[in-house]
Amino acid sequence: MSIRTVVIVVLGAALAGQLIAAEGKSNGKTNSLYFPPTEGSWEQIEPTAAGWNLPKLDAAMEFARERKSSGVVVLYRGRILVERYWDLKPKATLSNGRQNRYYHMIHGRDSAGHVIEDVASAQKSIVSVLTGIAQHKGLLKIGEPVHKYLGQGWSKAPRDAEAKITLRHLLTMTSGLNDQLEYEVPAGTKWRYNTSAYSQVLLAVSTAAQMKPNELTRKWLTGPIGMDDSRWVERPWVKERQVANNFGFATTARDLARFGLLVLAGGLWNDQVVVEDGKYLREALQPSQDLNPSYGYLWWLNGQPSVLRGNGERRLKGPLVPNSPDDLVAAFGALGRKAYIVPSEELVVTRLGDSPELANQPSFDEEFWKRLMAAAPKN
Repeated sequence: MSIRTVVIVVLGAALAGQLIAAEGKSNGKTNSLYFPPTEGSWEQIEPTAAGWNLPKLDAAMEFARERKSSGVVVLYRGRILVERYWDLKPKATLSNGRQNRYYHMIHGRDSAGHVIEDVASAQKSIVSVLTGIAQHKGLLKIGEPVHKYLGQGWSKAPRDAEAKITLRHLLTMTSGLNDQLEYEVPAGTKWRYNTSAYSQVLLAVSTAAQMKPNELTRKWLTGPIGMDDSRWVERPWVKERQVANNFGFATTARDLARFGLLVLAGGLWNDQVVVEDGKYLREALQPSQDLNPSYGYLWWLNGQPSVLRGNGERRLKGPLVPNSPDDLVAAFGALGRKAYIVPSEELVVTRLGDSPELANQPSFDEEFWKRLMAAAPKN
């Protein structure tokens, strides 16, 4: 067994116990987890040759088109299984005169003409990985208080309560703060999806590294894996007291798929180890606390008995994404920005575009995965 294979096997355990190895799948076939070059063409795989039902796969893509997707990329063992794009032609304002949020989250096009979009809260999973890299470099420890990196008074909580809030609390959405960073409950006692609190994580990483977000992200992550169309961008549309970051992560469906492939491979990219802290990555992709078992370190997790949404008051029974494999993990953002990773199926799926949800209709996640899995090879 090669050193490369050993590294992949060890690091791949990060995904809910699944071993993603470069060679040797449990079905007895010899398969390779392919990594696209930083320059040049990305290898494709013929769906029917890989055992996929092409008409059903086309039906899943047609559903994505109907639900206002601008781009969908499906990787199977790292190669492009299917890739579709649609031009949504957004206008700055909607028919009711309100600002079109989707329009203001487009940041140009790549060399192929595909849109570069601010992926909203899908950026959180990018920050999760950057935090793990920073910790491995010895720049920070997630168990330490936030004020060590941002100084006292970074929140509006009383000083003694603030001192007990660690970076891990921010990563797990258990800071105990409200959207205005005011004290609500002791840290670690309530799960609450809190973008305002989360946004302090990248600031802490940047401060600890003494580099701006784009500089460290390019050096540690996007550069090594060829995410050339990805960057942090300012959000001029964010207004004072609005619950949103002042900057977002802009990327393409292909670049986001590269990120998903890195995670599928347990932090490895070809022969290069990009995320060296395997323990951190393993923890990030498993339930991080008992309050919301469907949440890791800024990652959403499938296959759990329940999931909390919003401010933590709404508990839904059942898995995060019905009709999908239990080991799916995901980066989710507003307007349906998605990056799904499924180790058991060796899949990475990304979806960009406008909001795909319709009143009185199944959710995009539920229906899309129903169709996609109907097309998948039957073992």
